[in-house]
Amino acid sequence: MTTPVHAGPVRSRTERLDALPLSPRHRRMLGASGIGWALDAMDVGLVSFVIAALAVHWDLTAGERSLIASVGFAGMAIGAVLGGLLADRIGRRQVFALTLLVYGLATGASALSTGLVMLVALRFVVGLGLGAELPVASTLMSEFAPKRIRGRVIVWLEAFWALGWILAALIGTLVVAGSDAGWRWALLIGAVPAVYALVIRWRMPESVRYLEARGRHAEAEATVRALEESAGVPAPTAAESAAAGGTAAGTASRGGESIWSAALRGRTAALWIVWFCVNLAYYGAFIWIPTLLVDRGFDLIRSFTFTLIITLAQLPGYAVSSWLIEVIGRRWTLGTFLVGSAGSAIAFGLADAPGTIILTGCLLSFFNLGAWGALYAISPEVYPTTVRGTGSGAAAGFGRLASIIAPIMVPLVVAASGVAAAFAVIAAAFAIGAAAAFALPEQRGRALV
Repeated sequence: MTTPVHAGPVRSRTERLDALPLSPRHRRMLGASGIGWALDAMDVGLVSFVIAALAVHWDLTAGERSLIASVGFAGMAIGAVLGGLLADRIGRRQVFALTLLVYGLATGASALSTGLVMLVALRFVVGLGLGAELPVASTLMSEFAPKRIRGRVIVWLEAFWALGWILAALIGTLVVAGSDAGWRWALLIGAVPAVYALVIRWRMPESVRYLEARGRHAEAEATVRALEESAGVPAPTAAESAAAGGTAAGTASRGGESIWSAALRGRTAALWIVWFCVNLAYYGAFIWIPTLLVDRGFDLIRSFTFTLIITLAQLPGYAVSSWLIEVIGRRWTLGTFLVGSAGSAIAFGLADAPGTIILTGCLLSFFNLGAWGALYAISPEVYPTTVRGTGSGAAAGFGRLASIIAPIMVPLVVAASGVAAAFAVIAAAFAIGAAAAFALPEQRGRALV
């Protein structure tokens, strides 16, 4: 008689999850989360086109344009913290759907804005939803992905960000520039997440680890069995499942723990530093690259063409990061890509010919977005289940403070000391982030607790 696959030591539900191959159900979850991620990126990318249009239609000052951009980042900082806290209290799936709904409706409503005050208020609400969604989505997928490819799955999720930026560029070019009301139609397109949220709410399962931590064992068992069925893996008998008791000994979640407890404060501090530095460098560089190219004497068409080519280099950056993260580990992947980002930033700041600008810009895009993928993979892994959402959200929220500072900082440094000095500051931020990355625990191949 053939021995069942599950014969041997009785395994917990989380161990059964970690042992699964990547199933069709996993892929559907990744696709559902990734589409939400791409829609987030599309919204962030569209803002730059909308601001450019409104600068003409509403005769906005430079300060008013900056306010529209920065208020969204302020909302993202608060949203990331609140979203993480709620994810640990009411569940990952519920918060994921709620955040999509909030920012989707607010984006659609902003298309009806009659003036600057109304638009700024709605952009803040959009930021709340957007900031909360990203760390919650990565936490949810991290808790479902098999441990041997968990990091790779999260980098794949983060790669949807590049697709969203490309979509934003297409909408900006074809819709925003198409008519005086083009910016309104573009924002209405951004309301798609409000509808998509309903799909997410009903089709995404709740995290098994969250359900276990809340004592909802029947729901957890049903979710694991559905994944086993999708993967073609025989489920254990009811007696075996009851004997396992859900969470394996030694991996039980530590209830009531704080992200600043003695056991976690070191990794929390290191993670916050990385998030702050990566946000400062990324938004400092990529928000201003088109403007800096124009200031160097390139016309708008060449500037936007160069920017598009540089943006496309994000995709191979994600691909290499997703491979390395399961080969050399999280810390080395994150640290290596941040060091590469630092060197590329210095080279870009010194480049003055079209060929070297494109080459160094592509390298900066490649390394920077590869680092983003690794950062989103490592963030949920360093915390236990009971504070995983809180820890990931708080780190992202702290990092978003840098995204508010960066757009203001770069023009000041350029005015005082030039482009090379600005990118030297960006390179220093990458280097500090790389050093902090090596203070994080290595979680490659380890089960989440």
